[in-house]
Amino acid sequence: MTDHLADALNTIKTHEYAGQMKCRIRATKLTGEVLKLLKSHNYLKGYDEVTEKSTVYYDVELDGRINDCGVIKPRYPVKRQDWAKKEERFIPGVGVGLLIVSTSQGIMTNVEAEDKRIGGRLVAYVY
Repeated sequence: MTDHLADALNTIKTHEYAGQMKCRIRATKLTGEVLKLLKSHNYLKGYDEVTEKSTVYYDVELDGRINDCGVIKPRYPVKRQDWAKKEERFIPGVGVGLLIVSTSQGIMTNVEAEDKRIGGRLVAYVY
């Protein structure tokens, strides 16, 4: 089995390290939701959906703001009162970076989940 989100975040990270400003990743629904969050928090300039030979891709425009990103495996469950502990474990400092979580209300950041007072499962991190 292939983890498309892990492949996408690894591609973004390696292109950022190399100083390239564009990359192409395979499109999935989860990858699209994560890209939407990254764009809304200004980690990406933008992305476009492209169909090539019946395969859908995202062309991602990088901004050079990502120092590290990746998926969290296994996808740990987090109770609503435990967000601070998980932030300490996966993010280097307070207010730096995001945890991306899957909740019953959709994909969102740890800050949004904490504000809504809900728990979820950790999906990825970025800073």
